[in-house]
Amino acid sequence: MECAFCNETGYLDTELLYARFDKFPVSPGHTLIIPFRHAETWFDLTKAEQSDVIYLIDKVKEYLDGEYSPDGYNIGMNCGEMAGQTVPHAHIHVIPRYTNDMDNPRGGIRGVIPDKQQYE
Repeated sequence: MECAFCNETGYLDTELLYARFDKFPVSPGHTLIIPFRHAETWFDLTKAEQSDVIYLIDKVKEYLDGEYSPDGYNIGMNCGEMAGQTVPHAHIHVIPRYTNDMDNPRGGIRGVIPDKQQYE
């Protein structure tokens, strides 16, 4: 089976990774950071690739701040099918968030399990 992320390029890259816009964005500017080397999850990345992820997150944020002026960010990844990963090639989501893009964003990434998002 051909991998959806292998052999692609993006708008930013390093020697090990590239950043491209998500084809099914949650919000304007939603970006994926993807290793050029095929690896399934964060836990399969080399330490150099993991380090480059952190570097590229900062570069993507700088770009998105200039182009989209978001009010916040969610950064996350799905590691494994039971975590919601649908493409078995590691990728990190950088999701710009905007005032009023949802009624109550409190709980943020906890919303992957809707009944657990609000905690009080």
